[in-house]
Amino acid sequence: MALDHLAVDTDRVPAGAPAPTFRRVLLKVSGEALMGRRDYGLDTEVVGRIAEDVRSVIALRVQVCLVIGGGNIFRGVSGAASGMERATADYMGMLATVMNALAMQNALEKRGVHTRVQSAIPMSSVCEPYIRRRAIRHMEKGRVVIFAAGTGNPFFTTDTAAALRAVEMGCEALLKGTQVDGVYSADPRKVADAERYESLTYLDVLSRDLGVMDAAAISLARENDIPIVVFNINEPGAFRRVMLGEGRFTKIIEA
Repeated sequence: MALDHLAVDTDRVPAGAPAPTFRRVLLKVSGEALMGRRDYGLDTEVVGRIAEDVRSVIALRVQVCLVIGGGNIFRGVSGAASGMERATADYMGMLATVMNALAMQNALEKRGVHTRVQSAIPMSSVCEPYIRRRAIRHMEKGRVVIFAAGTGNPFFTTDTAAALRAVEMGCEALLKGTQVDGVYSADPRKVADAERYESLTYLDVLSRDLGVMDAAAISLARENDIPIVVFNINEPGAFRRVMLGEGRFTKIIEA
């Protein structure tokens, strides 16, 4: 199934090379995706594999930025559910995303990919503060920018942060790497006959309460006409295949 929402500038792609569908994208990766088979924390092999997938997309002359969740280390909602004040729990979750971002930066730079981490919560000793124009310039120079600490505000998820940064960066698509190969009517790992969708509208996702991203993120993408592409981040090479319009994924666009 082809992603035909936008055409790529073929002048930027070497002759004979496959042409990607989008020129600039944001990849959202959940913290849980970094755990691999562990119960907690980071699996360095998984982080390295995702970094390799990002490197292969950069080789297509695509500008890439990332948002990584923090659920493998600390999840604000869970902390609040256990009696912690929600705002405090969310700030702790934001710090977890910075740890994941630094791990991904390390993995990317080991593979020769120039990378910058920008945090919505200033911590100048370890990364840059989030500055929109600087981030855009980094991407124009071929660097991967990893946005950490969510939006910098409690009560907002990293999905919402991903949609917000995608809009601010002028991205042509928001790709969400999940544990399954698209959007289903229910969790296919728990419900054997869950229906898989090839394509959905933003309103489909909201009205059916599909839960692939929170309502704020879906609404922000809809208002700014940014297609959302959901695919399995656990499949090696899946990110590159999606960028070439190949493989299995679910596309969420306006009707």
